[in-house]
Amino acid sequence: MPFAVYVLGLAVFAQGTSEFMLSGLVHDIVADLRVSIPAVGSLTSAFAVGMVVGAPLVAMLSLRWPRRGALLAFLTAFLVVHVVGAVTTSFEVLFVTRVIAALANAGFLAVGLATAAGLAGPHGKGRATSVLLSGITLACIAGVPLGAVLSGFWGWRSAFWAVAAVSLPALLAILRAVPAAPVNPAAPSARHELRSLRTPRLVVTLVLGALVNGATFCTFTYLAPVITGATGLGAGWVPAVLALFGIGSFVGVTVGGMLSDTRPVPLLVVGTSALLVGWLAFVFLAANPVATLALVFVQGTLSFGVGSTLITQVLYAATDAPTLAGGFATAAFNVGAAAGPALGGVAFAMGLGGDRAPLVVSAVLVAAALMIGATAYAFSRTTEARRTPRLG
Repeated sequence: MPFAVYVLGLAVFAQGTSEFMLSGLVHDIVADLRVSIPAVGSLTSAFAVGMVVGAPLVAMLSLRWPRRGALLAFLTAFLVVHVVGAVTTSFEVLFVTRVIAALANAGFLAVGLATAAGLAGPHGKGRATSVLLSGITLACIAGVPLGAVLSGFWGWRSAFWAVAAVSLPALLAILRAVPAAPVNPAAPSARHELRSLRTPRLVVTLVLGALVNGATFCTFTYLAPVITGATGLGAGWVPAVLALFGIGSFVGVTVGGMLSDTRPVPLLVVGTSALLVGWLAFVFLAANPVATLALVFVQGTLSFGVGSTLITQVLYAATDAPTLAGGFATAAFNVGAAAGPALGGVAFAMGLGGDRAPLVVSAVLVAAALMIGATAYAFSRTTEARRTPRLG
């Protein structure tokens, strides 16, 4: 795998840390800026909305840019707004920096996926995607907890400084490692790439990605109340359980990267089926601490193994629209990351399943993904059979 792909993974690590670290900084920001907890929560919502809206939009605007130039522009903007966020005393300014950071993150990830896939060659998209997504999983394992530790010692602003500090060497490394390429005047236009995205296979893959990621982040977001409520473990177990889920997710993207280029269909069929069985088992075994710890790791592995493979399939399904494919994949997965926790919150409020409500919602979302995938596969086989001429 080219060194430049790992450089892109380092930048994604910084961006993933920024996306998720606010969960550990809420109380410090509330005390420092004298705002309410819901106000600070809106910073996370703003980032999610920025990722969903910004991914295809910013990717479209950058179509005619050289990829290295686009990556440098997005990462520079990301770095600068974190410096601004680290020094501002205004909540409104902090809110704006989160929106801009999300747009920069979305653009970087869209172009980064296309760049990594191009550097890895026509049959290495899965491995390249796994390297980039491993940056997000490592952010969950190490970046977010370290941000919380820094906030405890030096205040929440130190976490923003740390993200900027990690982004700087990534910026310099991209300048050296990613090949400079002139703008290709024959590069596909936005209209051409959009037309290429209309294939049923791509649309179904994006829907499946949103559903699977929704299931993942529904339980991940509410893992603490599941652990302390349904399982009955103390609050001190929560960081370890979150880290265990993160370790599983890293294993998942690694295994997905090894198999998604050569055996994507078996991986998706077996992995998604196992994922559904795992969520259902979690619903019934959540009161058992040993089973819970095992299932947290297994579900983290399966969720990110299936999820990373679906992203890879988006890139394979849209070879004529690599940049916008990355943008729409980013948007679809962030729709899931936003909708899953929202549905989990509704289930909690309605008392569906008690403390196990997020697990029930995750199972329902994966079941829906399996049904849609099976229906789409059966329809495609029927259509193919009708088109095949009969001999004799």
